[in-house]
Amino acid sequence: MPKTTPPEMHNGALREPIPESLLGIVELDKTGEFEAGSYQSFTLTYTAGRFGIDDSGSLRVVFRFATDQSNPQFADATAPGFTEVEASNNAVLEARFDPKGNIRPWDRTLQIKIVKGFMKEGDTITVRFGVTDQGSAGMRLQTFCEKRFEFRVLVDPIATYNFQPLPVQPAIEIVPGAATTWVAVLPTTCEINKPFELRIKAEDTWGNPTNKAKARLHIKSSAKINNLPEHIDIETGKFAHEITDLVVTEEGGFDIEFTSTDGALLTKTNPARALAAPPHKHYWADLHGQSDETLGTNSAADYFAFGRDLAFLDACAHQGNDFQMTETFWQDLNKVTAHFDEPGRYVTLPGYEWSGNTALGGDRNVYFPVEGRTMRRSSHALIESRHDIDTDCHTAAELFQAFAKHDEWDVICFAHCGGRYADITMAHDGRFEKSVEVHSAWGTFEWLVQDAFTNGYRVGIIGNSDGHKGRPGASYPGAGWFGAVGGLTCYLMAELNRDALIDCIKSRHHYATNGGPSGRILMDLSVTFDQPGTVYRDDPALFENSEGISSSQAMMGDIVHLPSGDLQLSLSVTAASPLRCIDLFNGLDHIECHHPYSAEDLGNRIGVVWEGAEYRGRFRSVAWDGSASFDMAKVSSAQAVNFFNRDKTFDVNDETVLKWQSVTTGNFAGFIATLQDGMKGSIELDTPLVKQTIALDAIGLEDTVLDASATLPRALRLFQLPDENPHTSVTFERRLSPVAGRDNPYYVRVTLEDGTQAWSSPVYVLRSLS
Repeated sequence: MPKTTPPEMHNGALREPIPESLLGIVELDKTGEFEAGSYQSFTLTYTAGRFGIDDSGSLRVVFRFATDQSNPQFADATAPGFTEVEASNNAVLEARFDPKGNIRPWDRTLQIKIVKGFMKEGDTITVRFGVTDQGSAGMRLQTFCEKRFEFRVLVDPIATYNFQPLPVQPAIEIVPGAATTWVAVLPTTCEINKPFELRIKAEDTWGNPTNKAKARLHIKSSAKINNLPEHIDIETGKFAHEITDLVVTEEGGFDIEFTSTDGALLTKTNPARALAAPPHKHYWADLHGQSDETLGTNSAADYFAFGRDLAFLDACAHQGNDFQMTETFWQDLNKVTAHFDEPGRYVTLPGYEWSGNTALGGDRNVYFPVEGRTMRRSSHALIESRHDIDTDCHTAAELFQAFAKHDEWDVICFAHCGGRYADITMAHDGRFEKSVEVHSAWGTFEWLVQDAFTNGYRVGIIGNSDGHKGRPGASYPGAGWFGAVGGLTCYLMAELNRDALIDCIKSRHHYATNGGPSGRILMDLSVTFDQPGTVYRDDPALFENSEGISSSQAMMGDIVHLPSGDLQLSLSVTAASPLRCIDLFNGLDHIECHHPYSAEDLGNRIGVVWEGAEYRGRFRSVAWDGSASFDMAKVSSAQAVNFFNRDKTFDVNDETVLKWQSVTTGNFAGFIATLQDGMKGSIELDTPLVKQTIALDAIGLEDTVLDASATLPRALRLFQLPDENPHTSVTFERRLSPVAGRDNPYYVRVTLEDGTQAWSSPVYVLRSLS
């Protein structure tokens, strides 16, 4: 019996299976395992079936949205991705690549059209990817791992532009490379005399956890830890390693270093703190990403397993685009979240991304406390079945109204800026939408927080990855046009379970980080009042029955009615990298930029960073390729900051010139240079948006800002740093007088030297007019 294609939806219609003998077959010359990010060459051969391909018919070879492999190109035989196509019968072929040339998620499309002639049964079309004959390095594979990476082939044999998938698709497996870095993670809060774990993994150059490491790691702790070995032997074959039953017997902060046999520092854990009876602990989560059932990579089960076992998360959630999630997958996903939810170890939340068009409200993340809930989609755009179309909510306002109508008061939403940015000025309901996402792999979006303040909303601040590469909690951008590493959120909870997580989100007791090199920052923010105030968890402006408690103190996320008196804001921050500055805000008002060092401490280091986005929509990236030239000073060393795309270069050409390729999407990147001859002469900056020469002695403690703003803020900043910055732990206190008659959303943004940032959720202090 001839093989047939499985039923597949196309433009909303279910195709009938088509025999293999009619469509043809495809073969790939290589199979097996290939290293992520490596250069390879492949030959794909399509053999026409009974239909052949008629004059003006086409063949498509399509790849998934998330892939960041070399695009096929036909113009430069010496450049990566050079591709050749040829018909066995000498038919004239026209080949072109379109990154959005097919239905998502298979939208990255090589289309081969027969412009003269036709194909009959048995004729072949040969595609050579990564041809090296004339000097090309080949085709660089995507930089992240995938169990089944398909070269998916579709054919339009009748020239009707109705493309049919071949029944058997060629595929390879993409695996990690050699270890280049180490990552070690401790619980941020430990309870003395109670056991905890230390986890460690090796990553390849693209951030993939790798099982190819073999080393003896020597271990040194800054505190006495019972059962901590002096070393650990890492053997090949394992992706992660765990040291269990560790116990701290005294209160205080600590971290752990790992060194090689020759004494070289390999990595250091995030800072941890041991307490006798912590009122809450710091738990880390990434609640936003996708798997290959929608737009991401690898399965939903792989996704949750990665977050738990390889990113060392405490909580995780899956957020597939609703218009692509069938009812069958929604039911399967609910089973997966239920399976992985393990109170005390790893918490999962069922949910989805409501993916309405920008004009209808933009993306919102939706979470449920239990499985089995109704998914109210923005549309059925890629779903064949229409049996539940009556549950669709086409606008964000309709979504919130539906939750209220059906008494679904336990639903939680976040406003997200991805391809479709959330327009919270158009629709927002604080009864459900609890937070705004300040950072993801798409970039940094402080303007979304500012929109909330402008409109008087009381929201928390969170960070997630929106990862598409199957790596929640450790989502690196690779070589693609995602210009940022994925974010994380630290939830302050007494225990680790769903109820505690839901309650924490509702009360906004959390802070966000951009997931940078020191992403797991230890942060605590509190306020104390001269006179007692009323502290609310639920917003009394939205919930009539919201009950407050009289208190002289509050923490980040709390809503406080303070009739009189001032307040004392206290912040403590400990990080693996030195702190550069702490920005204190009252909503839209920037109160202060605090540096942990003074102008007298400044030395021979300068920082140059560029930041911003083009506009709010999908193509927001800003190119900052450029150079910095010194006329008198010489560069003794320079460190790149936030260069997450490994194919974006940063070079010290000589002692006086730095050159780079860089992109920002609301976030920032740059460098820190140490100068041999002090702050003599000037620095000449040459970028597409800023071309200016600045005297080095004019650069000081406060940022010198070269503004290039358009629709959104864009700028280049320069600042001077101490030769040595020892301030990895900082306490910060300020006495503040709330403004009467409005909210005072007090919050901080912390910036480290290595490019990591963190944002506290605000404390909302309201003083009514007398």
